[in-house]
Parts: sequence; C-alpha cells; structure tokens
Amino acid sequence: MIFLTAGESHGKCLIGIIDGYPSGVKVDLKYINEELSRRQRGYGRGGRMSIEKDKAELLSGIRKGFTTGSPISFSISNKDWKNWKDVMDVFPDDNKSQVKEKPVLNPRPGHADLTGFLKYGLSDIRDVIERSSARETAARVCIGALAKLALKTLDIEVYSYVIQIGKVFLNKETDLNKKIIYSTENSDLRCPDADISDLMREEILKAKEKGDTLGGRFRIIATGVPPGLGSYTQWDRRIDGVISKAVMSIPAIKEVDIGNGLAGSKKMGTEVHDEIFFEKKSGFYRKTNNAGGMEGGMTNGENIIVTASMKPIPTTAKGLGSIDIGTGEKSISLKERSDVCAVPAASIVGESVIAIELLNLIQNKFGSDSMADIKRNLTCYLRNIRKL
Repeated sequence: MIFLTAGESHGKCLIGIIDGYPSGVKVDLKYINEELSRRQRGYGRGGRMSIEKDKAELLSGIRKGFTTGSPISFSISNKDWKNWKDVMDVFPDDNKSQVKEKPVLNPRPGHADLTGFLKYGLSDIRDVIERSSARETAARVCIGALAKLALKTLDIEVYSYVIQIGKVFLNKETDLNKKIIYSTENSDLRCPDADISDLMREEILKAKEKGDTLGGRFRIIATGVPPGLGSYTQWDRRIDGVISKAVMSIPAIKEVDIGNGLAGSKKMGTEVHDEIFFEKKSGFYRKTNNAGGMEGGMTNGENIIVTASMKPIPTTAKGLGSIDIGTGEKSISLKERSDVCAVPAASIVGESVIAIELLNLIQNKFGSDSMADIKRNLTCYLRNIRKL
C-alpha cells in the first residue's frame, strides 16, 4: 500500500490517495471521523481546533461500504479556508478588489520556514508554512484509520498514551488493559493517571501564561502482531528502521525508542534480552518485552512498543529571535495562532503511521489484494509456526 497527501493548512482541503489497499474491508466512516476527532482533542490545543471539525469525504475505491481494491481517494475540508480565501486562492480574481498581502519574511527557528524558503527560491515564507504545517497529519490519520480497520479484522490493535509533558513524567509502568485504555481515552492529556494528568495540565497552563510552548513523550503499543514481519536480509526491510522512520516523519518528533530504548543501553545483556519459552498450546513466548516486540529487524510476536519524544512547537506567542529576510535586520519570529502543547494529538498520529506500516508489512508477507487472502494465509502461517 502506498499513499500521497496534498493540500495546505489554510487551503480549501486536504487530499489523500491510497493505492494497493486490499479489497473486502468493511469501511466504517463513523470510525474514521472519530479518529480524526481524536487528533483534534487534547488540553493545550489552539484556537484552530474550535474552528475545524474534521470529516472525511471518501471519493473512490469503495462500493456499497466495502473496499474494491481500486485506489481510494478522500478529501478533508478546511473550514478556516473561508477566512483565508484571499490569501490562499489558487487563482485570485484579478477583477475583484484584493487586499495586498504583505509577504511573511520573519522565519521561525525550529521550523521549515527559512530552509524551505531558500530551497525552493520563494519570495514569501507563507508558501512554506502552509505545507510544512502539522495540519497535513489529518490526512495521515484518515489513512491510518483505514489501516486500523484492516488490522482489526486480523485482531491487531494499536493504542497510545502520553507519558510526559514538559517536566512532568508518568514514572510507573503501565500494563495495557481495558481500564487503562478507558482512562486514556477519557483524559484530555491522554494520560491514564488522573493525578499526573492534573500536573501536566498545570505545566501547560504555566507555559501558556508565559507565551511559550511545551513538548513531551508518548508511547504507542500494537497488540496481536504476528512474528516474522520485516526482515534481516536487507537494511531497509528491518522493521525497527521502518517504524522509526514513520514516527520520525511526524512534525516535531526528535527521538524514537523501541522497547526499553535508551534505558537498555545502561544495563547488562542478561538484564535486557527477553528469554524464550514455549508452550504446546500457545507456542513461543517471552515473559518480558524489553525488545519492544522487535528482534533482528523482525517482529517476534510480542507487543510492539514505541516511545516518541516531541519537541515544543516552534510557533510561540512571544516569538523568538530571527532575521527579516527582506532587510537582513533583527526581527521576532512569526507569531501565528498555534497550540501550546500538541503531544496528545501527536500520539494519535503516531498510532496512525504505525498502523499504516504494520498493514504494509502484513501485505508484504501474506498477500496484498484481498482481506480474504490475507486472513487465510495468516491463519495458515500461525498454525504452522506453533508446531515444534
């Protein structure tokens, strides 16, 4: 499965095209739109979220509620377009009185502004801002929702929760269960601990009062993943590399840990590696999962565990030191409507990109054309590997 997205933050809409999605998947539009809504929630989000109520319009590749194997296309309208039409019109009406827009020339440190301006030989940073914006991730969440629908038919689920906002950490180990999932989904910080959530909320409020922003960390867990996805035979097929690339492609993500990650580098090998056990009924298993479900570039049958670190958003209310590209003089970086903290939202994008990669790896191993083929081949594979 491959996909492309298009569209600008304040343009008319976001567009997505997916090719290679399997046929025979029942599409739940309500579920897709709920996934889009999850991305928009979270304490610390900016005013844009009160304007946009993201809904996907599915345009092709689906008939009578089921995917057909043909390319799937969709759009997500930007309601804020009406407020930006004069600025973002593809072809302005020359006969209409237009307000002369002053070009944006004060780039934000930490963003794509300056380098994009130089790379593409532009005259206005607005042309960089609009596409480099994290608004693009709404399209990937839509694609991720479709990937999740396919994975659910194989009993594979993807979850996430927030473990850090600023200096506030969720230090205790969290076992994934229905109670934790419920607590996470009902928290505006996506943190399963109510007391830690209160501290996180206070941290965000302090940053807002200072005109500043906050980053943090979130964890993604995928359950029901079969062993053997990915490969050690070539560097670009190793699943930890594939997963890391996908998560690092989310705007503002600066670090990815697999399993124990950095903590494992401080321990002895006998403390880190997950010993192997076998039962006739369930096959091979581990009592620990320090490897995060990945060994030797492949899944090992345990839960996938990935932790991502997000830097603070570069658009701050009080601005940062910058240069006016037009004059070369000192300036303050662009101050535009933005979030104070978007870590909870980023965790939803994290779920989405991992779901997309897992579906790709499933299709590579078990067939790509139809869900019926994939299910049959996976069932046969699991039956065979349980035999000693």
